[in-house]
Amino acid sequence: MSFTSYMDVALEEARAAGERGEVPVGAVIVGPDGIVAQDGNRTRELNDPTAHAEVQVIRAACRSLGQERLTGYDLYVTLEPCPMCAAAISNARIARLYFGASDPKSGGVGQGPRVFSHPQCHHAPEVYDGIGATAASDLLKNFFAGKRS
Repeated sequence: MSFTSYMDVALEEARAAGERGEVPVGAVIVGPDGIVAQDGNRTRELNDPTAHAEVQVIRAACRSLGQERLTGYDLYVTLEPCPMCAAAISNARIARLYFGASDPKSGGVGQGPRVFSHPQCHHAPEVYDGIGATAASDLLKNFFAGKRS
């Protein structure tokens, strides 16, 4: 069995989020039959501080599958999840997390609180970082550079 990365789809969602004026972060949930949900940040569009890409796809996948847990499903996201999203990933029982760019300022997985290492964390997914990191980081840098100019 070969490995297929879906980070390119997450990057497409991140680009679309940036075009909508959102911070360009995209996410995809994949199961045995392929993509279940994909989306990008929508916090401004929905006036919802919890509408991060990860939360959006977790909600959509759970709705689509008619279940509250995503055991055996993988999440691809272009940026290291924040603590809120890491907790949602844990609660959803995501099997594997693949993320692109690290987030030294707001990350909750390899930085800051390291949610999955916390003793009160009920489930920790396998974590793979650096997948498409350069492309994801460039999207974010260009987005914020455009905001400053």
